[in-house]
Amino acid sequence: MGQPFDLDRHLAALMQAAQSGETRAYAQLLHEISPRLRQLMRRQRPSVDAADIEDLVQDVLLSLHTVRATYDPQRPFMPWLLAIARNRLADGARRYARHAAREVLVDELPVTFQDESANIDNEVFGDPGALRRAIAALPRAQRKAVEMLKLRELSLKEASTQSGMSVGALKVSMHRAIASLRRVLKDGRQ
Repeated sequence: MGQPFDLDRHLAALMQAAQSGETRAYAQLLHEISPRLRQLMRRQRPSVDAADIEDLVQDVLLSLHTVRATYDPQRPFMPWLLAIARNRLADGARRYARHAAREVLVDELPVTFQDESANIDNEVFGDPGALRRAIAALPRAQRKAVEMLKLRELSLKEASTQSGMSVGALKVSMHRAIASLRRVLKDGRQ
């Protein structure tokens, strides 16, 4: 039982030194936790290929870097790191589900249709330029919320960390931005 405790104390000491600005300690910490994160990701996502595992590990390391100031050296290091890893796995699963829901199996669709009118794109989706201009005209907080949450598809937590806005402020800004965009784009169609 002493070994996991010793490892945790060792990693906690490296993290504390990294928080104090010691770059060698930070590099050593990242070097020591990376293989453990890879192993964890392989156990949690056995069907995921090596490149995607590496992406997940890098996401965890980036998150660790972003929130490193929140680590309390008086507390165990591994549970803190594992919480970050769990959150990144959940974010990755949500992102995958969002993308998978929009995928179309092209192999099952015919390349052309017999009826010539079926090959003409008559459907109008709106003016992308008008949407870009409408987003650009939004107040800064609303524009930032749209860019991070809708265009870059960040989670609320990720957007909050990157923007410095609270999750609640992001939600309010997003709600107001959508209402404003609907008004502007609706008025532009009439």
